[in-house]
Formats: sequence, C-alpha cells, structure tokens
Amino acid sequence: MYRSICSGEIPESEISFVFCSRNRGESTESDLFAEIVDSFKLPLVTFSSATFQAERREKGLQEERKGRSKLIQQWRRDYDREVMRRLGEYDIHLYVLAGYMLIVGEEMCQKYDLINLHPALPGGPKGTWQEVIWQLLENRASEAGAMIHLVTPELDQGSPLTFCRFSLRGEDFDPLWQDLEKKLQVRPLHEVREQEGETNLLFRKIRRQELAQEFPLIVTTIGALARGEIAIKNKQVVTSSGEVLQGGYDLTEKIGQKSIINISH
Repeated sequence: MYRSICSGEIPESEISFVFCSRNRGESTESDLFAEIVDSFKLPLVTFSSATFQAERREKGLQEERKGRSKLIQQWRRDYDREVMRRLGEYDIHLYVLAGYMLIVGEEMCQKYDLINLHPALPGGPKGTWQEVIWQLLENRASEAGAMIHLVTPELDQGSPLTFCRFSLRGEDFDPLWQDLEKKLQVRPLHEVREQEGETNLLFRKIRRQELAQEFPLIVTTIGALARGEIAIKNKQVVTSSGEVLQGGYDLTEKIGQKSIINISH
C-alpha cells in the first residue's frame, strides 16, 4: 500500500501512522513488521493487548469459550479506549485493519471508519482464513474470493465495500477436487484436516489464489475510496452519486490482471 501511494496508484493519500497490538520484543513476526515500518519512516504506535490487564483478559477469554462473556467485552472496551487515547493526536479519515486479530468494540467502531479484509465473499464463510478454506472444502464450493468490509463488533458481519471472486473449478482445480473426493471415500474431512492440515494440495491451491487477489483488492479498494468511486457515509457504503451500495462493489475484473501478475511471480 505504501508503494501504491508513492506511485500515485492510490491518489492524494498518505499513511499517517501504523498501529500494532504487540510491543517491540514481543514476537519475532511483529518485530520484523516494525522494522519494515521503520524502513518506510512511518510513525509506529504500539500497545500490547497481551499485557494489558492480562489476568482479566485471560479470564474473559475463558468465559467466552463457554458462551457470551461480559468480562471480555468490558476488557475490549477498556483496551480500545486506551488505543483511542494514544491515537488521539492523529486526524484520520480511514483506518485499515491488516492482520489485526482483535475484535473491535462498539465505541471504536462508532468513532472511526474502520475497514477489514476477510478471505471470503459477502455472505460466505466466517472465521480465520484457515477456517474459511475448510468450510469451502466441506461445502464443495464452486467459487471463493475475498472482501473488504466495514468493521463492526460482530465478527465479519459489517457491510461489504468491495469484493472479488474466483472459480474453484476448471483444469487447475478439478484434479485436486478428485483427489480429495478419493480420500473422503475412506475417511471423513475432519480426519483429512487433522492428518494433512495446510499441506493438503487443494487447500494450498485455494490459499495461493486467495493471496494473489487479496493484496490487489486492498490497494484497488483504497484507490476507489480515494477517487470517490465509493465512500463511507454514516456507517454505510455509498456510490459516487450517494446511493447506498448493497452487497459491495465487484472489483473482480479490475484486479484480474493484477492477480495474474502476482501468481506468475
């Protein structure tokens, strides 16, 4: 996204800061991410979710595994408030969640316009990208995709801004489906999942195709917002003429060539 802004692909925009819910030194992955942010000379704001009221958080998460937990909702509210306090100096039009695995509470959703990438089509499977792919396999889905949606306290249920789709059939996919069906004749899908996990060839193929479209989708969506092709007004997605956009803006054709280039690389 940074390079797309610098090149003008995303016009009249800038990244004001990057926020990370891990402090430096907390994990190798986030430290590498921080180094990338530093290399672009962007402000990095960190605030660890793991250490913020850790005992209260853990107890709330344990309760949530058994059902709805007021404790974890209160923890999320308090964490969000502290995050908002730390971000108060910035005047931001749009917040993009990228790899942000925390559920955002109602106060933050109301205060900010937040968007998020989800690796499924509108109305499709919910959950992590791994869970989404296994649901696609279980349902013998004929297509998959990704969407950018408004963030709400209800996980993966915000109104879609944009989406792109791709077929799970054809010469690249059919042999892999046939291989999976042979395995399912002798053992159920959950055993295939336990034994093969992310090494399953069809699983890997779907993930590769998803990744090829996800990054262009993010850039193309931000570009569409920057150019006024779509907008967020009063927590609704609207067209350039101000009409509410139902179901999201289909960017499949626009990002198709970018996806082909990414796959070839």
